[in-house]
Amino acid sequence: MARGRLRIYLGAAPGVGKTYAMLAEGQRLRSLGADVVVGFVEPHGRRPTAAMADGLKTIARRTLAHRGVAFTEMDLDAVLARRPQIALVDELAHSNVPGARNAKRWQDVEELLDAGIDVVTTLNVQHLESLNDVVRQITGVRQRETLPDEVARRADQIELVDLSPEVLRRRMVHGDIYPSDRIESALTHYFRVGNLTALRELALLWLADRVEEGLQRYRAEHGISAPWETRERILVALSGGPEGETLIRRAARISARTPGTELLALHVVPEDGLTGVDPAVLDAQHVLLESLGGGYHQTTGEDVVDALLQFAEAENVTQIVLGASRHGRLASFLRAGVGERTIKASGPVDVHIVTHEEAVGPAALRLPHPSRGMGPRRYWSALAGAVVLLPALTLLLTSTALRGRLGLSSDLVIYLLAVVAIALVGGLYPALFAAFAAALLADYYFTAPVHSLVTERPDEIAALVVFVATAALVGTAAGAAAQRTHQAVRATSEARALSRLAAAMMRGQDLPALVEQIREYFGLAAISLLERDPDASPVPRWYVVASAGERPPERPYEADVESPVDDDLTLVGRGAGLNTQDQRVLAACAAELGLSHARGRIAGGSGGSDTLAAAERTRASLLLAAGRDLPAPLHTAEEALVRLRRRRADEPAPQEEQQLLETARAAVHRAAQLVTDLHDVSRLHAGALDLYLRPVDLNEVLGVVLDDLGPGGHSIDVRLPEQLPDVIADAALLTRALTALGADALRHSPPDRPPVFTAEVRGDRLEIRVQDGMPDRGQGPGAAVCRASGAGAGSLALRLSRDLAEAMDGVLETTAEESGAAFSATLTLPSAAPGGSATSDRAR
Repeated sequence: MARGRLRIYLGAAPGVGKTYAMLAEGQRLRSLGADVVVGFVEPHGRRPTAAMADGLKTIARRTLAHRGVAFTEMDLDAVLARRPQIALVDELAHSNVPGARNAKRWQDVEELLDAGIDVVTTLNVQHLESLNDVVRQITGVRQRETLPDEVARRADQIELVDLSPEVLRRRMVHGDIYPSDRIESALTHYFRVGNLTALRELALLWLADRVEEGLQRYRAEHGISAPWETRERILVALSGGPEGETLIRRAARISARTPGTELLALHVVPEDGLTGVDPAVLDAQHVLLESLGGGYHQTTGEDVVDALLQFAEAENVTQIVLGASRHGRLASFLRAGVGERTIKASGPVDVHIVTHEEAVGPAALRLPHPSRGMGPRRYWSALAGAVVLLPALTLLLTSTALRGRLGLSSDLVIYLLAVVAIALVGGLYPALFAAFAAALLADYYFTAPVHSLVTERPDEIAALVVFVATAALVGTAAGAAAQRTHQAVRATSEARALSRLAAAMMRGQDLPALVEQIREYFGLAAISLLERDPDASPVPRWYVVASAGERPPERPYEADVESPVDDDLTLVGRGAGLNTQDQRVLAACAAELGLSHARGRIAGGSGGSDTLAAAERTRASLLLAAGRDLPAPLHTAEEALVRLRRRRADEPAPQEEQQLLETARAAVHRAAQLVTDLHDVSRLHAGALDLYLRPVDLNEVLGVVLDDLGPGGHSIDVRLPEQLPDVIADAALLTRALTALGADALRHSPPDRPPVFTAEVRGDRLEIRVQDGMPDRGQGPGAAVCRASGAGAGSLALRLSRDLAEAMDGVLETTAEESGAAFSATLTLPSAAPGGSATSDRAR
């Protein structure tokens, strides 16, 4: 019997629509004439999901008892006896109740597949065994129900059911996923945007890996060897040398630029097994590669290039990273290096040749010293060379082998070559000296009469004059060219040093590594970045921020070189003194170090901000939990106090006991109201309150507000204009805000001075003002100011009203008059139409 086919609908989180998609597929297959049954579906109270199952044949569930509680599971035997073509089985990773035939539902599905029944099922990515630890790290929740990855990999078809985090949270707010009592907790915990985004990425990457496996099988079955660049794969060739870490980091940076790129490394071992590679070096590189998310491989081969390219072809590699050759010019001339041969044979695969210190040598990283230009040392070296070279040439030209065979013109050309060489070494003045000396030597030894400075022939005189002029001009040009060449080399080296330092800073390299880089550039024995304690006076106190080299200086006066960054930060070094040009470059490097140090401080501050943000999230979750759990016991306590007070009212009891019961009931009622306000604020910040703005009649809203406030022993004055326009607001939220303001005003007003509600039209806005009655003198004028500043007992009610007003595009402002201790809150909202200004009084 042919094995059945397995189809999985994969989702990143609950509520994305996996079960709905499975049932929709079942309906489609049923409409095509297939025999489809529902083996097990859990709609979780979602009406659209339950409606989608209408019309599908459902196998009755099996009831199992566990610890005195009845549970229902899929009746596997009934499904096997029914033998449908297709079975719909929800929640593949589900754990069955003890007593069932199989411990896991996926084992039930395996029996259905073995029986030749096709199965369509659902799965959340967090239930995959390989991702369990990752999901726990992201969400803070460990999934107890897991599925072996191999079960999912064997599926014939996997389809992703995807929703953006914003859409999924909106569905949560509308009650399409969880009941209303679980919405706030879910939004602030598991269903945070960051969690949903990370889970979504995990699902996409896991599915992409399965697609890649299918592609590799297809290429192998059809004998396709050419790389298909469906996904970037970067291969690092490791020789076992110390440059391996540089190559791995460089390849990791290339990989990071393209999300989804796979990083591989390969070390080729000779077939005879004889190698001079240090195993500890390869082990360290292996650890570094795995820490960067790469995979290490090792193979054997007679030729490194052939083995490297064969592996690249087998793994569908798109880019190869090689290190620059460490061989000298002669060895490279005799035999092409690995890099050159790989480039010629790589075909469509890109090859990166990365330079490193082992290839260029540490000395090449240093700045060229200015004394190597046209300085005093080269000047005197050129003069000494002229003194030695010109007589040597004269002896050569006057020797028996050459005498009489060369004419004056040939002799002058040879002298001219010597003058140019001296000019390249020493510049203009040594060249002029050499030109005149060569002319005199030529006149004395090669013009008639010989061994005399007298010249008889006019053509020889002309030749000597032209020679001196030509030698002077050529020497000047050669000296200037040498000077400019040195300046260009110097400028290039300075730019390279600064760019390397800036690039290292952008990569986030730490300060000690940057300081070591600067020490190498300038050839210093030791270097330190010092910071002065601004609070230490009058004697300055210095701290070492970062250092490199042996015995780095710890005080500025211990250093041979100093380059201040600012008043409190300086870069000091110990070693040979630097000239003016090197001091200028060192100052630029010190400035970049100062920027890196400041950025590190900012990063540390942001880390503290992240800690505060985490604490704020924890506080918000605690407030939500308190707002959800405390109202019930507080209402129970209030009802108990009311019943006790009524019972005491029917019995003779002291008046003091009655007053204590009333005070306790009022305190409990106040606590319940505070918890309700706290809960509403938390829901508002979590985005769980729906908002519907429309024109609202303020008279109707105030009537509801007064009913909600109750008599309370007070009379509230309401003064509204006769022609009052409607206000643009959400009726429920406006009622809640005004009720909170009214209750707060009642608590702070004496019985004989009730609060006042007024309204006034100002342009296109409507102002609703709630003002306390004048409090008694015992309260003091500072109480109103305290409430206006957000402190005091009523601050939560004011906070709730302010947040509700801002949600409706309004503003709540509070004022206090210290002279009379009066307090007022003004709620300003958009009006639907202009209104009048007449007033009428209404009281309750």
